[in-house]
Amino acid sequence: MRRIHLIIEYDGTNYAGWQRQSNALAVQQVVEEKLARLTGESIVVHGASRTDAGVHALGQSVHFDTESRIPGDKFSYALNTMLPPDIRVIHSKETDFGFHARFSAVGKRYRYLFWDAPHAGALNRFTHAHSIYRLDDALMYREAQALIGTHDFAAFAASRSVVKDTVRTIWKADVKRSDSEVSLVVEGNGFLYNMVRIIAGTLQSVGSGKLEPGALARAISTGDRLDLGVTAPAKGLTLMEVYYALPDSAKATEE
Repeated sequence: MRRIHLIIEYDGTNYAGWQRQSNALAVQQVVEEKLARLTGESIVVHGASRTDAGVHALGQSVHFDTESRIPGDKFSYALNTMLPPDIRVIHSKETDFGFHARFSAVGKRYRYLFWDAPHAGALNRFTHAHSIYRLDDALMYREAQALIGTHDFAAFAASRSVVKDTVRTIWKADVKRSDSEVSLVVEGNGFLYNMVRIIAGTLQSVGSGKLEPGALARAISTGDRLDLGVTAPAKGLTLMEVYYALPDSAKATEE
């Protein structure tokens, strides 16, 4: 028996998220079915992040166990001949049994993209949330800095979240503009269900003048979801990377 580690990229538009479901097609199901055909085994794939329906990934990290003799670095090539074009394995390797895609992770990096223009774009309609209002990216950046550090993010959890511990550490929260694209990048040791989308929706509300600045800091202090903005659409969110060693942003925050 061997353990194989994959890094997977996918467009989440046509899927009900990463995790296999009984009533809808998920990315995990597609990958497991192709691995079963490739190896002749019943394969269970363990993912680092349960991305929601419509959420994308450039760096979803997964592992599975197999008795196949296919070299670890060849799984990416073999799978990509079988997978649909909106799912791609960008890296594969054999790893040791001490590695677990989810439980070995020490952090994650997410990106959220806005398109602020009078009209929604045609080519980015599945990857950007449209804002008809001009967003004040400098104000959004200042607002986002309230996230940095270790806080109780109870107010930032969706109503369906069932976790008991809502304390998380955010290492980085950056907002940048490129023409009509405004990007939010957040890095931390963990995120609650819909947390990044709630942050993104709040920053959009602050950046468009619909919400008073200081909303993020207030919500951290009060624990009240009503202090925050709406949950931003899933399509603007991408899982960029799963960390198995602390990034420089984490080290700087801890210092």
